[in-house]
Amino acid sequence: MIRWVFGIFTFFLSFVIAFNAASQNMIEANYDSKIPTLLESVGHSNGDRITSPAQALSYLNNLQTSAPESMIINSYAKSWQGRDLVTAIISSPENIERLDEIKADIQKLADGNLSPEDRKKLVINTPAVTWLSYGVHGDEISSTDAGLSLAYHLLAAQDDPIVNTILKDTIVIIDPVQNPDGRERFVQSFESSLGLEPLSDRYSAEHDQPWPGGRFNHYLFDLNRDWFAVSQPETRGKIKAILEWNPVVVVDAHEMDGDETYFFAPAAKPFNPGITDKQREKQFLLGKNHADWFDKYGIEYFTREIFDQFYPGYGDMWPTLNGAIAMTYEQGSARGLLYKRSNGEELTYFESVKNHFIATLSTAEVVAKNRNLFLKDYANYRASTLKEGQKSNNRYFVVDRSKKAWDVDQFAQRMVLQGINTHQVIGSSKFCGQEYPKGAVIIDQAQPNGRLIKSLLADSTPLPKDFMAEQESRRDRGLPHELYDVTAWSIPMMDGLSVTTCKSADLSEAALIKLGETPKIPSISKASFGYAIPWSDAGQAKLVLAALSEGFKGKTTDKSFTVGDREYPRGTTIFPVKGNPENLVSRLNEISSKIGAEVVPMESSWVEDGPNFGSNEFKYLKLPKIALAWGEGTVPTETGATRFVIERYLGAPVTPIRVKTLGRATLEDYDVIILPQTYSNFSYVLGDTGIEALKTFVSNGGVLVGFDTALETLTSENFDLLSTSLETAATEDENNKEDKGANKENNLVPGTVIKTKDDYKAAITDPEKNPDSVPGVLVNTIIDTDHWLSAGYEEASALLRGSNIYQPLNEADGTNVFSYAGPEELLKSGYLWEENRRQLAFKPFVMAQPHGEGIVIGFTQSPVTRAYLNGLTLLLANAIVLGPAHTG
Repeated sequence: MIRWVFGIFTFFLSFVIAFNAASQNMIEANYDSKIPTLLESVGHSNGDRITSPAQALSYLNNLQTSAPESMIINSYAKSWQGRDLVTAIISSPENIERLDEIKADIQKLADGNLSPEDRKKLVINTPAVTWLSYGVHGDEISSTDAGLSLAYHLLAAQDDPIVNTILKDTIVIIDPVQNPDGRERFVQSFESSLGLEPLSDRYSAEHDQPWPGGRFNHYLFDLNRDWFAVSQPETRGKIKAILEWNPVVVVDAHEMDGDETYFFAPAAKPFNPGITDKQREKQFLLGKNHADWFDKYGIEYFTREIFDQFYPGYGDMWPTLNGAIAMTYEQGSARGLLYKRSNGEELTYFESVKNHFIATLSTAEVVAKNRNLFLKDYANYRASTLKEGQKSNNRYFVVDRSKKAWDVDQFAQRMVLQGINTHQVIGSSKFCGQEYPKGAVIIDQAQPNGRLIKSLLADSTPLPKDFMAEQESRRDRGLPHELYDVTAWSIPMMDGLSVTTCKSADLSEAALIKLGETPKIPSISKASFGYAIPWSDAGQAKLVLAALSEGFKGKTTDKSFTVGDREYPRGTTIFPVKGNPENLVSRLNEISSKIGAEVVPMESSWVEDGPNFGSNEFKYLKLPKIALAWGEGTVPTETGATRFVIERYLGAPVTPIRVKTLGRATLEDYDVIILPQTYSNFSYVLGDTGIEALKTFVSNGGVLVGFDTALETLTSENFDLLSTSLETAATEDENNKEDKGANKENNLVPGTVIKTKDDYKAAITDPEKNPDSVPGVLVNTIIDTDHWLSAGYEEASALLRGSNIYQPLNEADGTNVFSYAGPEELLKSGYLWEENRRQLAFKPFVMAQPHGEGIVIGFTQSPVTRAYLNGLTLLLANAIVLGPAHTG
């Protein structure tokens, strides 16, 4: 048996090695035999098999060992699963020897403070940095092998004028595996599906990844949307490395559908207003050179049709707003070794690797041949950005710490991580004509990365009017819009923070915040009665959960109360001395110091206003046991974000249970079950047994929480746990609602007169048409402050995407705890279709409906998307922490 298996494997291996006659070499060159090939290092030639993350790292180490004078490996992060993320830094021996000096000179150019004369001198003598990133999506496989091929080519090609120029005039930084956990997941799935030979059928198992697929990292995040959220270690490390090197060009190499050819810059519309004409000109310069290379090798390509540069959370946008020329490259994916396209042609993995290799080699060539131009324009971008900020009427962003200190401190740390100088005043201060009794965080837009600051912090980023006019025209013609991502992302809004802007501010008393340093929490003294944890932001909720996990007993109330001269908000938790262990104060001190959240000692139980602590208005809390529907039927990114926010932001453990297993799981062991955003097959995967199990769970006192499309299941006939329904698109034309007077028997309808094009459009509109899909806007909400689910909130913003609009709950069935604001107040940031604006007004965002002993909580939009809706994290905590105290 073993000999048979080995024989099959040997046959397969020989097939794939012979699969493409070309070996390591992507193009013709005279290679130095002292530099090891991939075949010599890991056993297969580049493009003949899919290189695993471990093999990629092993090969890079071999390259460095063979050419230490020209290559350095730098580890910049570890993935959640412990895999190293590294860059290969490649240049001439002379440049490698003085890397620190070069890095310092580039930093001077990036600072934006040099005189034109000094800037010119540095430009003449300084190599430029070209940053080439591969494989941010783990199942976009060819780019990593292209990066390895390029590293080999730069080190091994002899007497090659292009390579010599690249090594002399630039430093090339190759980031070969941006998502090692996702790539490993794909490789394992692919190799476990292989048979005698690679299959080109797109429906074969090797091309059909099981849930969640290799695209995402361990927590199932799309790392190409994490650049300013910086929630994942892969992103955080990469941003630190990019800020250290200040590259003039950044490439993010991807894959797309296998029927596509190759995409490179120039990018499509719309463009973020922070992009300059000079930056767009460079994209044309690069694109034309790529075209020459692709023409030489007979490679098809396209430009400008898709992949815009508007949203700053992409790998081609965050660096752009820092001054680089950053671009997305997309190769049609074989998603394996061989892929049959719709036109009958077969795409090989080798071709995919070669195309990415050529595009990124061409990139390095253009930068090297135009080093002075790229450095000069990069330095000018940074300097002009600084000056632009100095002239801005909204130069200073001032964030109030008085109500959400922990959330503000976390916001400040994310800004510092991204290279944004951020100041803080602890204690009473005054900025922009306002008093800040508990301090403020201040960001000056007059920095060399000021365009990034403006894009991230401003209330909105305007879309070009001509572009949006075209989108409205497309909608009128029944065509989809061309917006690739959300149109709103204001971080202060998503964090739920209070921000003021002004032209001038005195920062003489403000201290520059350092990465990893947050304001110290004062140590609390031993109290006679107990300790209060105000329920004001996510940090306070995290502290309550940490205390509950220690076994401490705490109780909360739905009403505010006053002790002494301090009013405590709804949801505040009291941990009395009586009934708790003697180490209560010492542990609360340690936990609060670690988290950075507030604990207030209470000497007396006397309440000036509000319920007394012995009242039935106070309910005991327990550490919730939380289960999460996991696997097939759920949207991976939303499922992963749900788990991440609860585990990493709130510190509560989550048990993922596969959807198909819910019907036989012991759900009575859990207090809360969460259904994340789902696909249309969710009910099918769940099955009748699963449906009944969830209904029983709620009836017996459980808290069932559903996000976004999961509500389609909860409102279905099989479930009927939320007494609401999806709405079709609203129309003011009554002729479109019913075929009034229709004679079905004779197939006749009453005659009508169509006078105008608008009448014609109304007549042919599908009466069951969904509202148009919203690409992503931030909206205001109306809050029912009498309901416990709104504890800690006076106002809140929601991210609204898609086309789902639900009817409000009837008051006899439940409560619309958060509803969208009225039509005139609804839109907070972004671009919203007029019809949606009218129809969304006063519709529910968060609903709560009792069932038996339990309760169902429905979010019509996800509160955890991309883990960047930090202002809604406390709302999620309300559902999972306060919810179980309100059942039974």
